[in-house]
Amino acid sequence: MPDDSRTSIDIALVGASFSDANLARAKFSNVNLTGARFANVALTGAAFDNVNLSGVTVTDANLDGMTINGILVTELLRAHEG
Repeated sequence: MPDDSRTSIDIALVGASFSDANLARAKFSNVNLTGARFANVALTGAAFDNVNLSGVTVTDANLDGMTINGILVTELLRAHEG
């Protein structure tokens, strides 16, 4: 059976555009996504470790079950709006 895994090292995709792409179970390490834009993206079950989220804007998102440092984001928003 063929191995469907792919390995890319030191690749530059500056300005690349992905549409209808399936990157399920992909792993990103030491990746620069500065200025990247995500729309209609499924991140269900994704994990982010040691990430810089400064200046990130999230709008019109389903945050059910999302945690930051173990705290439910929906609870944080509810407390903020309260």
